[in-house]
Amino acid sequence: MVKAYLAPYGVGLGHASRLISISEHLKQDNIIMKFSSFGEAVSYINNHGYQCVRVPPIEFAWNNGGFSVKNSIANIPLWFTNFARHVALETRNISTFDPNVVVSDSRLSPLVSSRILGIPSIVILNQIKLLLSPRIREFRAARVFEKLNGEFFGNIWSMAEKLLIPDLPPPYTIAEHNIWNLESVKKKMHYIGFTTSKWHGDNQAINNVTNSLNLDRKKPIIFVHISGPRETRLSLISTIIGASKYFRKEIQYIISEGKPNGSIIPKKLSSTGRYYEWCPVRDEIFQLSDLVVIRAGHEAISHAIEHGKPVVSIPIQNHGEQLGNSEKIERLKIGIKLEPLTTSPPQIAKAIHRILDDKSYLENVQKIKKITDRYDGINNALEIIRSFI
Repeated sequence: MVKAYLAPYGVGLGHASRLISISEHLKQDNIIMKFSSFGEAVSYINNHGYQCVRVPPIEFAWNNGGFSVKNSIANIPLWFTNFARHVALETRNISTFDPNVVVSDSRLSPLVSSRILGIPSIVILNQIKLLLSPRIREFRAARVFEKLNGEFFGNIWSMAEKLLIPDLPPPYTIAEHNIWNLESVKKKMHYIGFTTSKWHGDNQAINNVTNSLNLDRKKPIIFVHISGPRETRLSLISTIIGASKYFRKEIQYIISEGKPNGSIIPKKLSSTGRYYEWCPVRDEIFQLSDLVVIRAGHEAISHAIEHGKPVVSIPIQNHGEQLGNSEKIERLKIGIKLEPLTTSPPQIAKAIHRILDDKSYLENVQKIKKITDRYDGINNALEIIRSFI
């Protein structure tokens, strides 16, 4: 009997979503799977019909709309305590389950436990080093710290047999700031391409969503797809609802709160606006949209590029990874980055209007989409996982 133990990071749903996509294929191979995670990811995994062991959270501290440096530093003792508990729990869980391979998405403790038990492990990861906020990074000492912690964490991540990067190879790597120039992981790194599920729908599915939401395909459609820690979502959504007052009259918009277990029935905000707590037709709306408004998580950006949609990105305040991702979006000229702390509703509307009016954003993202089409991140990950089982 072949088994796989899957352990995604629990903050946001991108990591869990990635492993759920992989698990759907492994299930067809009659592979028995067990998950381990924390936070909102546990409900998300259970809702997909998988068993998930809940472990203590190890996460950064968030305030209303941003990353809290002060509170995160205060949580460091708790992190070490919970990490030790993670290793103990995961060692017991993995030993009892006795899998052929452990697949971690951005979590260290399952790698440590699998090493203790002598079980092969694979990690899927788009953030190797701990990035500081741009304000702190202006100091030379901070940049040196980032380089050192990158090599340190690189050596730890290298406990896994394979380190899979769910991104495009240079020069198109979205998470370049987290991955490039680290000697400690070069030999184990494999760029596998984006691991978001590719669109395989049909016109009938598109037409059903168009009709159910009463959309006019001849007019612009904006998809506001907000993900990330719960504490950072609602304030931004409120700002975007305020921005809708400044939209041109012909613009239609759909907002998804990204709330696991939330209502899947859209609420009417206005004659042109709809609101989902949880959107069950995300891919269809991505496909219908002319542009998307997102945070700047790697998975959300990947999804936008896979669908060939330009973006307005509003990263989480002080979140080094998301700020870096947003900067790469602007360098690739596939979207506009807005400052999370100072962005106002009129500025959001202005950015949306600018992308709708300037077709170069669409042309640029379509060019990169053609590059992504050469890579199937899910299948590439599956080939490597299957090689161990």
